[in-house]
Amino acid sequence: MKLWQKATTDTNSKAIADKIERFTVGRDREMDLYLAPFDVLGNLAHATMLESINLLTSDELSVLQEELKTIYQQIQAGQFVIEEGVEDVHSQVELMLTRKLGDVGKKIHSGRSRNDQVLVDLKLFTRDRLWQVAEAVQRVFDRLIIRSEQHKADLLPGYTHLQIAMPSSFGLWFGAYAEALSDDMLTLQTAYRLANRNPLGSGAGYGSSFPLNRTLTTELLGFEGMHVNVVYAQMSRGKTEQTALTALAAVAATLSRMAMDICLYNSQNFGFLTLPDALTTGSSIMPHKKNPDVAELLRAKTNRLKALPMEVTLVMSNLPSGYHRDMQILKEILMPAFEELLDCLQITDFMLEHLQVKTNLLDDPKYDPLFSVERVNELVLQGVPFREAYLQVKAEVEDGSYTASRELRHTHEGSIGNLGNDQIVKQMTTALQGFGAENVQKALHQLVGTQP
Repeated sequence: MKLWQKATTDTNSKAIADKIERFTVGRDREMDLYLAPFDVLGNLAHATMLESINLLTSDELSVLQEELKTIYQQIQAGQFVIEEGVEDVHSQVELMLTRKLGDVGKKIHSGRSRNDQVLVDLKLFTRDRLWQVAEAVQRVFDRLIIRSEQHKADLLPGYTHLQIAMPSSFGLWFGAYAEALSDDMLTLQTAYRLANRNPLGSGAGYGSSFPLNRTLTTELLGFEGMHVNVVYAQMSRGKTEQTALTALAAVAATLSRMAMDICLYNSQNFGFLTLPDALTTGSSIMPHKKNPDVAELLRAKTNRLKALPMEVTLVMSNLPSGYHRDMQILKEILMPAFEELLDCLQITDFMLEHLQVKTNLLDDPKYDPLFSVERVNELVLQGVPFREAYLQVKAEVEDGSYTASRELRHTHEGSIGNLGNDQIVKQMTTALQGFGAENVQKALHQLVGTQP
């Protein structure tokens, strides 16, 4: 019997009961394995708080802490399973405590609902995974900055409307995606800080008559603060997931656009860069083909991630305040998304490290029109009003008298001659510092008794 289940004399067949079980549980037990280490952390903090308000003795707390740390080590070693017939990770951990400690294990649920237990686990999980994504984004960012500096002198055609427009450079191209990721990091920081609030003590959404010390559990779990209002604490379910997935979607959008550029620039008609053989595949019929399959799959995977915030929006649409079983589905949307994006970030870093840039691209006469604006600006510097200079160069282009000078004088911030990568690095550093992740890690190491 489940923890919440009432005794019943219902005579419905086992087949019907099993069918309902499959429908209502779905993939929840599978998703709950993601939450296992965080459930233990929540239990450690909650037990410490219960002892502080005399709902546990110091001896009871001591044996609970010891056993919970043992379970935590089992989880870290990949030895934890949710047994057949056990509904979820919370029930499994409590079952393991009760088997070992008897009634002491049963006491740990005092002052808590499974609602706030699930919610604190999800907050801890989401916070952890967002930081993993942030670290992976930083690695790709660092790679982009390195490549930008390496190739700042290698010119590249710039496009608008897929028509050649003005000179660009690989320094600008790599640096542009670096700055995009620095903006994405701010979105990740916002999601992280929303996840970094403590709902523990909100119970089923209406608090408890026990004198719970929510400030203590907030500090023990390294949260930046708490969701103060107990009703809103439960209402944050859904908002936390949506905000996190919106942040993942922002990163995914940057990666998908970069992947599209790589697919385009790798094609023979453009020929701006070359992918190593490891990142391409051949054709079963055309011996000359080197298809950018990795970049194409990166584009597809990240495009799919961009849809996930809307899935959460639709699940949560028109739900009143309070908990609803609909929210269980959010786990299936949220949890695998982190693994997918982390995988995409890893392959992006590898691809950026190994792709080869082609040099001297703009020496080709077909790129002469790229320098028309340079010719206009040259006339302006000679005193010709801009509108007249524009019309003069347009006429030169049309009558064939236009000649292109390859000399560039771009010196302002963020231009070909002044990439401003130091400022972009500073933006990223500031964004990362805003997470406050060091405080979180310190608190959690102290809670489980491990070294940072």
